[in-house]
Amino acid sequence: MISKYSLGIGDRFAKEGVAQLRAFQKALELGVEITPVWNKSFREHKTVNSSPDSVREEAEKTVSQLNWQGQYLVDADHINKDNVDGFIASSDFFTIDVAKFIGQRAPKEEVDAFLQWIKRYTDNLLIPGIDKEMFINESIVEKITDIYLFAAKEAAGIYKYILTKKKGDFVTEVSMDEVEKPQSPLDLFFILAALSYYKLPVNTIAPKFTGRFNKGVDYEGKIDQFAKEFEEDILVIKYCVQEFELPKDLKLSVHTGSDKFSLYPIIGKLIKKHKAGLHLKTAGTTWLEELVGMAETGGYPLK
Repeated sequence: MISKYSLGIGDRFAKEGVAQLRAFQKALELGVEITPVWNKSFREHKTVNSSPDSVREEAEKTVSQLNWQGQYLVDADHINKDNVDGFIASSDFFTIDVAKFIGQRAPKEEVDAFLQWIKRYTDNLLIPGIDKEMFINESIVEKITDIYLFAAKEAAGIYKYILTKKKGDFVTEVSMDEVEKPQSPLDLFFILAALSYYKLPVNTIAPKFTGRFNKGVDYEGKIDQFAKEFEEDILVIKYCVQEFELPKDLKLSVHTGSDKFSLYPIIGKLIKKHKAGLHLKTAGTTWLEELVGMAETGGYPLK
């Protein structure tokens, strides 16, 4: 189980752990428990010549130094089956990125079997809390299945591989956010159905929202549309947890790239309204500010 609120923190050069964890301590003093999740991707490790073990070392050193008594996690960020092995020993949070598999069609027999399994949802769907029914027919279900079923299968395959290698519990996130086309709340419903179908007990789900989430700058897009999608995604998740017996702690993950100050009040208001959890993954600001510092000082060794 992961706590109701968790925050992914990027620390590219392992210089900011103490300052970051102090922010979590201040939040706890104000009565808000947030789990810190140190996150770093395979691509980022290659960029700064670090390793997954170094993230675990920084997290444990910082937690010990500040005597942090709460939960903390280390995220193998945006991993896939080609690079997951290097993260297994040091990580207890795995962000499985299957964006590259979206749009690839699963074998016909698997598509047919899933369509038969999901057949009872080939009529208009009314999610509690959403005013209008979601228009569904067999053609729509087949189209969504063609786009997302193979990606869900790949995610489950990676999860089951980690299970064979990893000792102890871990948190599983499925990420589909690094694509051009956003996923609608209806898409999310069938994605979660497919993850349940392949027996992946997902804890957090990171869809692609409408608008642009560039690193280090504010959100670019229609705020009202984001708010509508975000709220409907929360309601879809609540429904799917009951309907498909997914983990009770399942929550949305928003990969902001930091500095999405126009969205944070909306996100805060909606998670309070629906008593929902949230995983917020940040990254870009620390990376950009450290580059500024390096440029101003003439740089410093990365090792």
